[in-house]
Amino acid sequence: MINKKLAVVTGASNGIGKAISKKLIECNFFILAVDIDELNGKKLTDEIGEANIKFFKCDIQLEDDVKKLFSFIKNNFAKIEVLINNAGIIRDNLIVNMSAEDFDKVISVNLKGTWLMCREAASVMKQQESGRIVNIASRAWLGNPGQSNYSASKAGVIGLTRVLALELGRYNVFVNAVAPGLIDTPLTKSLSEDVRQKLINAQPAKTIGSPEDVAHTVAFLVDENTKFITGQTIYVDGGKSIGAGI
Repeated sequence: MINKKLAVVTGASNGIGKAISKKLIECNFFILAVDIDELNGKKLTDEIGEANIKFFKCDIQLEDDVKKLFSFIKNNFAKIEVLINNAGIIRDNLIVNMSAEDFDKVISVNLKGTWLMCREAASVMKQQESGRIVNIASRAWLGNPGQSNYSASKAGVIGLTRVLALELGRYNVFVNAVAPGLIDTPLTKSLSEDVRQKLINAQPAKTIGSPEDVAHTVAFLVDENTKFITGQTIYVDGGKSIGAGI
């Protein structure tokens, strides 16, 4: 049995999830890194060390996988203090060119997967009468051309966050969302320099965010001294959500 505070982070092997994992380790959490990417999961464990992190392979859109994950948690940890739902995918296209398969896949991972994780965590946290859930949404829930599936999934995540805050608040469980904007991840690095610069210029701050910017916000929300914030969506987007356009 590991006696450190436990933070479960989905999509932990890369980008924002990796930054969140490292930040929460600094805050004295033990990280259960949940991902389907075994290769990068092993690299992350080797990099950080097994004293602070353990990898668990899980496809969050599959109910059986999620139940196995929480069975493992119950058998190996005293309680679960924090759940960070970061895992997500994109399948961008204009709606007239988007397949139903690509719509279903994004909704299944981003929304259903988050819901399944929240359902299992809610049951545990309600019993222990404590816990923090942070769902990683996106500024894109406000609408992005070519992202009808992704924007809808993240709008659903924000709706889910608000409902869970209402349902779980009486049990000392606080649920919030963080909505990143343009963040310097492998995805944005793959863009052409012209497109990348146009996106940066569209930000009021005229810069691009880092995964660490998101991680710091998550750390604030799960800090034991942050006691009266729930049901909120905090934007980490350089001001883009206030109306800047390309």
